[in-house]
Amino acid sequence: MALTADQLISAQKANLETLFGLTTKAFEGVEKLVELNVTASKAALTEAAGTTQALLSVKDAQELLTLQASLYQPLAEKTAAYSRHLYDIAQGTGAEFTKAFEVKAAEAQQAFVGLVDSAAKNAPAGSETAVAVMKSAVAAANNAFESVQKAVKQASDVAEANFQAVQTTAVNAAKSTAQTATRKR
Repeated sequence: MALTADQLISAQKANLETLFGLTTKAFEGVEKLVELNVTASKAALTEAAGTTQALLSVKDAQELLTLQASLYQPLAEKTAAYSRHLYDIAQGTGAEFTKAFEVKAAEAQQAFVGLVDSAAKNAPAGSETAVAVMKSAVAAANNAFESVQKAVKQASDVAEANFQAVQTTAVNAAKSTAQTATRKR
């Protein structure tokens, strides 16, 4: 089965549209990352000014310890929130690329299966065994590809769960540290 000029042009056009779409998504991800960093930087600068003012108004060591304890938890929570936003941006952008890859892989897979079927129909007499072996190899490759996709999805889910656990642990540790420091007053 030979590809016609229209089929080639159509495939090339679809590939270019996918490429431009992914490029747009990549730029959107970068824009979100820049926006997140600008917002975080502004907030950090404002908080640094406030913290400096509070430090300058401290009258004794007890007041300094109280101030220090009060800074632990908000810092951990803000760091966790920043990390969460960063992770969400990366995850969203990566998901777009994964989805596009899966669509293109499925299209290529279907085209290859169609090519194999067409070749099988036009195969000379006596080549049924070779055609059966080829179809079996294609089916095995498709199954292997699906298994890899499932494994990647499971690994991604585990990474997400681990990220959530680490984030929760960090915030809880900061709360505990702040509470301990406050009790020692």
